[in-house]
Amino acid sequence: MAPSINPKSVSKLPAYDLPTPEPESPMRPRKPYRFSTLCATVENPDMKDQYGSSSVPIYQSSTFKGVGGEFDYSRSGNPTRSHLEHHIAKISSAEHAFVVSSGMAALDVILRILKPGDEVIAGDDLYGGTNRLLGYIRNHVGVTVHHVDTTVPEALHKFIHPTKTAMVLLESPTNPLLKIADLATISKDVKERAPNAIIVVDNTMMSPYLQRPLEHGADIVYDSATKYLSGHHDLMAGVATCNRDDLAKQLAFTINAVGNALTPIDSFLLLRGIKTLALRMDRQQATANVVADYLNNLGFHVNYPGLANHPGREIHERIADGNGAVLSFETGSKELSERIVGGTRLWGISVSFGHASIDAATRAARGLPEDLIRLCVGIEDVHDLIDDLERALIDAGAIVYNVTQNRHVRIRGPEAGEAITRAVEKLALDAALDDKEWFVSAPGKVILFGEHAVVHGVTAIAASVDLRCYGLTTPRNDGKISVHLHDIDNFYHEWDIEALPWNAVTPVAAGDEHPEELDQKLIVAISEGPLKGLEGKRAAFAAALAFLYLYLTLAHAEQRPSINFTARSTLPVGAGLGSSASFSTCAATTLLLLQRRITIPAPPVPTSPNSGHVHVSHQGRRALPPPLAEEVNRWAFVAEKVLHGNPSGVDNSVAVFGGALGYTRAGFERKSGMEAIQGFKSLRFLLTNSKVPRDTKKLVAGVGEKKTNEPELVNGILKSIQSISDEARRALADPEMPRETLLAALSALIHENHGYLVTLGVSHPSLELIKDTTAAEPYQLATKLTGAGGGGCAVTLVPDDFKAQDLQNLINQLIREGFQPYLTSVGGSGLGILSPYDYHSNRKSVALPRAGQAPGQMTPPETPNLSDESRSDVNKAAESPEGLRPSFEMNSISELPTWAESLGRWLYV
Repeated sequence: MAPSINPKSVSKLPAYDLPTPEPESPMRPRKPYRFSTLCATVENPDMKDQYGSSSVPIYQSSTFKGVGGEFDYSRSGNPTRSHLEHHIAKISSAEHAFVVSSGMAALDVILRILKPGDEVIAGDDLYGGTNRLLGYIRNHVGVTVHHVDTTVPEALHKFIHPTKTAMVLLESPTNPLLKIADLATISKDVKERAPNAIIVVDNTMMSPYLQRPLEHGADIVYDSATKYLSGHHDLMAGVATCNRDDLAKQLAFTINAVGNALTPIDSFLLLRGIKTLALRMDRQQATANVVADYLNNLGFHVNYPGLANHPGREIHERIADGNGAVLSFETGSKELSERIVGGTRLWGISVSFGHASIDAATRAARGLPEDLIRLCVGIEDVHDLIDDLERALIDAGAIVYNVTQNRHVRIRGPEAGEAITRAVEKLALDAALDDKEWFVSAPGKVILFGEHAVVHGVTAIAASVDLRCYGLTTPRNDGKISVHLHDIDNFYHEWDIEALPWNAVTPVAAGDEHPEELDQKLIVAISEGPLKGLEGKRAAFAAALAFLYLYLTLAHAEQRPSINFTARSTLPVGAGLGSSASFSTCAATTLLLLQRRITIPAPPVPTSPNSGHVHVSHQGRRALPPPLAEEVNRWAFVAEKVLHGNPSGVDNSVAVFGGALGYTRAGFERKSGMEAIQGFKSLRFLLTNSKVPRDTKKLVAGVGEKKTNEPELVNGILKSIQSISDEARRALADPEMPRETLLAALSALIHENHGYLVTLGVSHPSLELIKDTTAAEPYQLATKLTGAGGGGCAVTLVPDDFKAQDLQNLINQLIREGFQPYLTSVGGSGLGILSPYDYHSNRKSVALPRAGQAPGQMTPPETPNLSDESRSDVNKAAESPEGLRPSFEMNSISELPTWAESLGRWLYV
């Protein structure tokens, strides 16, 4: 039997003033503990621990020795479970408490009290699992179930039969519409008309902290302890409480007979969770009030007892001590609701608390809206939750910023003529593919740990930076292909498509992967054919070679598009920040799109022109599916091979997938592949470009030669760098590590890693000067080279509390020393593609005149670095007023990201 307390001793105490230790003396009696103290204080006078443990032990035993003892078999009773049941009874105003394997298991035990011919009165707005189980007993046990609007007590009267009504099943607030039932009035009415009827209340939405239905006439109260009582998403449990001995005996018999009592380990976990119930619920319902007000002010229909206009609020305030942390709202469209839910990040989609198991016909009959979104508010910071929800609402087209009102407002109804169906737009897109511009972007990267060593099987830790390369293909339709590389001496060149070395091409069919080795025959044919005479422009030669190699390999006789490819970058080129990989990713993506080897996912059918966005999250993140990203990554790696010979693959992986990852190259003892670092914390870095050119192939080859000549030394260094990468990955993914500890650990690892790279001979005097400058007083920052070294960039970790003035002074000093510093953050989005769908576009303004531009001028100003002949060709190819190319080429580097974002919806991996 479960431990019990005498409810009579507490009936006259105010709310939360439940049994506590006896007075110490008649002169100065103790005051009863408040609820939060009761939750945190697990005391059972009848079960004192023999060792005085401050935490209830886990009695992980199926049997107990001896005869006639209090416990013999854990199915029938267990000390850990008994402690828990005593504790739940104490906080629930109950004499008896039972814990079972889930909330539905608790209801199942309760419903076994019924017998054929009995009648049950239940609400018309119930948890989906409850509705399902009631349907089962109606169809298989011979019990009649009446579903009634319990917000009107009188509505129950005509269904109450003096002898047949065996049970009344209530929720308040209901799930998911948050309807309020007057538990006290209904209990009184039922008892007067059917004295033997049992009043059962599902109290999951409130928990004992906010509502104790036994105090209002209920006979049995049950909770899904999986939710608030546990609060940690790490167990499933159900609770049933009552004050009647006869009901307690029936419940205890069933639990013992079927064996669904809660296990000792789950009992321990639930007891742990209950200790913080009051703290969590205070935080959760405070945030829920803010969220409900936010949605209500936007104009959505919101169901939440804390709102002044919520039906039954006065009743709720009388029977409950708070409003809870669950609310729901209607959007006006099921499809819009799906986009909102899919667009959240913090608000995870979950079946717990769900009602999807109620069939559509029943939902319609009971007035359950198909567009309803229910929010179960957690303990996250209220600002983060509001921001996440607002972004999802904006992305889905549910709200828009109103300049006049200076706030976001709800969008209501379509504007005539703008809505377009998914099928029609998809067909139109496919038909116009050859004449379409594709605008893509990819981030740079910073190797935090493991550069050079990654080539030899060591795990590299890399992250994307918020500096990007942009690539644009524009149709020419003149039988030519051209490349314009703004950041490499403003290089521009064009070729006749039919004059390209097609006879040297070994095509790779759609769906097939490129062989591991490059096609050297094709490399030679391109170098000695289309690129002949350009050998002196080494960087431009290599980039053009990579682009043409992909173009020829991916193309087929029926699909040889005539295009211009323009690339621009906010990344410093050749500085070790992955500029070549981001270029390779942009080139591969546009060519794969042109060859229809990858396709953009079709958007869901919009319900209004303002809500026709792709099913996305946060500015389009995760809109591009993994198969698309993986295909791009494979071909970007091919381009990297053309550029670098023996790349590690980490640069292009970061450019495609973004975020942060650990990367181990195949062909070595360690498990190969890419592994995203979950929970990566945003970090500030100062990236300093030494402006010293470097030869990546030569540096990589030099380390390989050193390994051959000094294997013991180099292998030892590689082993040490692997340990650094392992430590860094654990630290970056550890949610429990304090921020200050993380930054201190990363600083130490940066110092250590750089020392090993110096020993490998890949540093440079310029990088050492940057390191010394940042390490000097008053800065004392940790710096290391990144990428191949030998010049390029150095990365400096900037702590959160680093003074702004000191940072500015450091930047100024580095500039005076001839370097170019960039303050950046790491870990953002990967590959992005500007949505091709018209209603995602803001391109009406792409050709607005800029300062110094004559009104109506559509072409960029003349560029001195281009010959007169090539300049003319560039302008002629960009004369279309609707095209992106003129504005893309004329915006300054500092303006480029803002301009790109202004064009419309970007879709990201």
